[in-house]
Amino acid sequence: MNASRKLAAIGSVLGVLVSASLAVASSASADTGNGCAYPRVCFYLTNTDWNNRTPTAAYQDITTTYQNLSSRAAGSVVVFNSRNDDRAYLRASVSGTTRYYCLPPNGLISFASGIVVNGIRIDSAATC
Repeated sequence: MNASRKLAAIGSVLGVLVSASLAVASSASADTGNGCAYPRVCFYLTNTDWNNRTPTAAYQDITTTYQNLSSRAAGSVVVFNSRNDDRAYLRASVSGTTRYYCLPPNGLISFASGIVVNGIRIDSAATC
């Protein structure tokens, strides 16, 4: 086998190995927690949405101020943080009073009736 054929054969093998490793990396980065793709904070309007692993909204941007939630997130009964290193602060209304909740990385919070979550701020710190 001449040198150019050997080089082509080695290149083909390396191409297959690189493609295989990329396929593994892609599936690993697509891991989810209860339907919540990393790196998002997912909202579930109902317990049925949570049980069916179907978030109704998700946020992922780190912000310095609270974002008002969309109609697909406001009033959610479950919120899950799939991020590994970032906490999320949730703003909610409880009997007309504003309350704040810290959701740690990979954390989950369930809201009782009467607590209406209405805002989110994702922060780059890992602990609450």
